[in-house]
Order: sequence, then C-alpha cells, then structure tokens
Amino acid sequence: MLDCRSSFYREEFAKCQRCLDQQREFYSEGAISDVEQALTKVMSQLDRLCTNADADKVVGRLLRQFDVVTGLFAWSDRTRVH
Repeated sequence: MLDCRSSFYREEFAKCQRCLDQQREFYSEGAISDVEQALTKVMSQLDRLCTNADADKVVGRLLRQFDVVTGLFAWSDRTRVH
C-alpha cells in the first residue's frame, strides 16, 4: 500500500514539475529555482510522508500549494480524478 501511495504521489509531483517547466517564461529564474528546490525536497521525503496516518491530507495540501504556481489541476480532466 505504501509503495502504491508513494508512487501515485510521486507521479503527481512529477506532473507539477513538467507543468512548471512549460511555464518557465512566465516566472523569474529565482521563483523557478525556489519551486524546483521545494519539489525536490518533497519528493525526497515522500516515502516518509506516506507512512504518516494523515499522509493523504498532508500530501494533498502540498499538491494544492504547488498548484497555486503550476496551475496543473486547472488543466486536469476532472472526470479522471481519483
């Protein structure tokens, strides 16, 4: 279960990274760098985060925070949300 949850969230954060890459022209290099560092940190701690009882709540909040910058979920097909 942990591996599936971690893999799912890892892919969601990878989508955030790809979306950020597509939007580089709209942000300063400093802003891009800050978000990339935050994404790297979260992804490196993802396995540990997923072991917490409130993992879905915590990781979901992190994804929403990244969505403020990337706008990933505005592009998502809402009928395919898990």
